[in-house]
Amino acid sequence: MKLLLPTDGSDYSEGAARFLTQLSFTPDDEITVLHVISWVPFQDDVQSYHSSLKRIKQDIAPKILDSTVDILKPLPARISVESMEGYPDKSIIEAAETSGTDLIVMGARGLKGIKQLILGSVTRSVAINSPKSLLVIKPPQFSPSSKLNIIFATDGSDHANAAEALLTSLPFSRDSEMNVLNVVWSAIADIPDRLSLEIRDEIKEEVAMTRSIEFGESEKILEPVVKNLRKRFSKVNGLTRAGDPSIEILSLAEELKADIIFAGCRGLKGVKGMLGSVSRNVLRHSRCSVLIGKA
Repeated sequence: MKLLLPTDGSDYSEGAARFLTQLSFTPDDEITVLHVISWVPFQDDVQSYHSSLKRIKQDIAPKILDSTVDILKPLPARISVESMEGYPDKSIIEAAETSGTDLIVMGARGLKGIKQLILGSVTRSVAINSPKSLLVIKPPQFSPSSKLNIIFATDGSDHANAAEALLTSLPFSRDSEMNVLNVVWSAIADIPDRLSLEIRDEIKEEVAMTRSIEFGESEKILEPVVKNLRKRFSKVNGLTRAGDPSIEILSLAEELKADIIFAGCRGLKGVKGMLGSVSRNVLRHSRCSVLIGKA
């Protein structure tokens, strides 16, 4: 597997590198550490200042790369470095595409409010515009743990099946706990609970039958996924919940103290390429790391 690890020398980038040290890489795996030298355009009358600043950034780049490589040295994977000049998000996407990267790994600051909108712009842009799968490591996972707890949200679609294939190929250890979640967007979700108590008995029976059918369909989605993942992981659980997918995924992550939420995404470009509402909401609001699989 080929991974691309962009770094700017920050604690967040190096936190993502530390996370990778707990995974089960082999000598066949490859990690490319990328540093993008970016700059802000200046007017002609300060061109000399621009050139001086650019030269300083070029001199610092090898030190930034070396610092990240030092963290990765214990891994058996092949480590290489690359530096580029340009806009960080565009350069990361370009490097991932030209190198045949399987997965981009980026550290996130985990800030909220207006700071998240500003400081998280590069990660968000890569998540939206890159056709490659992306693993966003958030601060709680910067320190390696003994075992990962992962939630895999699936809806039984083709892109979810492609995401499942990616999941089995990633270098997560066999003893990682895998929780496969299917969220049922119920046909009766718009009936308030307080009013459902007042529904006539025959309608209650219809409601119960509808829920039974929905959960039965969910079991059909989960069964083959759980069976397949048990070939790769020692502990796999199948879970069904009813409600809004974004809310249920985030709620389960909080309950289980998950390390990673894995949500598939169709990976289309242009207007259609915007992250689906579920992936977007999970990436923005999750306290734990998020893996977005692009089909």
